[in-house]
Amino acid sequence: MSEPSPSAAPHLRRLFDLLADDAPAEALGAVSSQARGDGVAAGELAEVERATATALRIRGALRQHRRRELQLTALFDTAGDLAASRDLDDVLKAIVRRARMLLGTDTAYLTLPDEEAGDTYMRVTDGSVSLLFQRLRLELGEGLGGLVAQTASPYASPDYRTDERFRHTRNINAGVLDEGLVAILGVPLLLGSSRGGTGKVIGVLFAADRAPRVFSPDEVALLCSLAAHAAIAIDTARALADTTSALAELAEANAELAEANASVRAHSAAMRRAEESHDRLTDLVLRGRDVKDVAAAVAGLLDSPLTIHDPGGRLLAAVRPDGTGFAADSMDAGWLAEAAEESRTGARAVHREGRVVCAVLAGQELLAGLVLHRGRQLDDSDRRLFERSAVVTGLLLLLRRTVAETENRIRGELIADLLTDTGRDPAGLAERGRRLGIDLDHPHLLLVAETGARERLAPAAMRYLFGGGIHGVSAEHAGAVVLLIEAGGSGPAAGAAARSAAAQLGQLAQAPVTVAATGPARGPQELAAAYAEAARCLRAMRVLGRTGEGACVDELGFLGVVLGNGQDVDGFVSATLGPLLEYDAQRGTHLVRTLGAYFGAGGSLIRAKDELHVHVNTVVQRLDRIQVLLGRDWNEPDRALELQLALRLHLLSGTPDR
Repeated sequence: MSEPSPSAAPHLRRLFDLLADDAPAEALGAVSSQARGDGVAAGELAEVERATATALRIRGALRQHRRRELQLTALFDTAGDLAASRDLDDVLKAIVRRARMLLGTDTAYLTLPDEEAGDTYMRVTDGSVSLLFQRLRLELGEGLGGLVAQTASPYASPDYRTDERFRHTRNINAGVLDEGLVAILGVPLLLGSSRGGTGKVIGVLFAADRAPRVFSPDEVALLCSLAAHAAIAIDTARALADTTSALAELAEANAELAEANASVRAHSAAMRRAEESHDRLTDLVLRGRDVKDVAAAVAGLLDSPLTIHDPGGRLLAAVRPDGTGFAADSMDAGWLAEAAEESRTGARAVHREGRVVCAVLAGQELLAGLVLHRGRQLDDSDRRLFERSAVVTGLLLLLRRTVAETENRIRGELIADLLTDTGRDPAGLAERGRRLGIDLDHPHLLLVAETGARERLAPAAMRYLFGGGIHGVSAEHAGAVVLLIEAGGSGPAAGAAARSAAAQLGQLAQAPVTVAATGPARGPQELAAAYAEAARCLRAMRVLGRTGEGACVDELGFLGVVLGNGQDVDGFVSATLGPLLEYDAQRGTHLVRTLGAYFGAGGSLIRAKDELHVHVNTVVQRLDRIQVLLGRDWNEPDRALELQLALRLHLLSGTPDR
């Protein structure tokens, strides 16, 4: 007898061991080759190859997650360092060192304006090897840094040497060439506002590589967050130095300056309060607290109720000065957007209609709006505190979103497998779901969304789940976005959920979004069937011209079957004629045939009785029974049309009439 083929089990265990040891991708890929060389049977070899592909995806997701965790940890460490630093030179060195570490670039540097000379100079560098570059001075508006300072916006160049967007000079080109820099990213250090109402740029923070490189939006956002913290730290260090100098001078003054001394003491107390408040908020971030904790701290410090809203106006937190929560309505998205845009443009909090609003930003992206409910305006120290709380809130929201995006990406792979290969291993899919926090045996609504702006839909779906506190997961599939949302006992029905999602996704994506929903459904098999049903409903809505709306299959009725190009004809016939079919089957009657003859005769009892070869009273009696089984509206135009379509489909299906 021939020996049995080697088992795939040792190779599968080998994959788990390699994942646990964080082995390189080449080692994982070699497992399937080893299995093939050992003579594993074709069926089991295919399983090993699929497991290898899954292991490579998991390894990639885990490595990306760890990289983002390291970046955010470094960012929080920076916040702690900056909060503890009081010497300006130490602050600037910490900023540049952490900027280089956060982005993993060859060098980082910071330029500050020289008010007296009217130009910009290189204040601190990290990783620089060129003395010429370290002593570089630039005229205002020159180079990439000049454009950043003029526009108060971040700019990145994958290859600065050939980039024509910036005003090159011989002085700049010589320094950049001597340092060997190619890719450069610059972000502004912004403070409050000037008298003209626009944000004041106090410097530019750079990260640069000696090879071509494209900086991602996440890297730009991280550097902008660091720059916002850095600007506050620089301002605090300068203000503290100014205050110390003022106190030293006033100590030598005579008694006639008592009133001035009192004013300075008040200013010093306000500065200390601002510093202590900033340290307290930073400590909340470092201890991993939530947005609601920051809201409670700020509400207490400013002695006013505070609410936090996402860009769509939905409520994220509502806290009184005593730290207790309270019921608050969602805010009008248009009003909030106008106030937040005014705050973003002016780089300061704005007072509107008895409320103070401050935009929460990550770079140029609006993450949320802080709304302080008080009629009187804030003084300078309280305004600065409120604006600093927006920076801390932005850090927390950015962290939460980064973690949520990573988790949703891993869960999205489960959804893709659920919709494409359900029959292979339903139990395995259910177990994978439980490990990822998704109970597939729990009832879920399944939504399928599409829009013309496809590149904006997936991020919008992520913000819809993340910002709205909705327990669910999203994934891109077959040109659309699929959302799997847990159906609670008091949650909305499929149609209501579709309409709500269409409205909110449309706001987030800034484009009409069409949503079809089905469910509740549970288990891999039912959920896959629900997806097919929702896809048919979406096709029907597209044909009907219902772009930007939400609906479920039940709401479309027979039009969903006709226009959706679906195959569930039996389900439609059963749902429409079920009571008559069941009655005929149990009693041997001819109600379905009678109904068909009645409609075929155009509603004429005489012609119908001739077709059926019965007395007219028999036709009347049968129609009375049909009314009892189907309801009094069975002969209304819409219902009659639906019944006639079901009768025609029943006839075409080949089922014999009784």
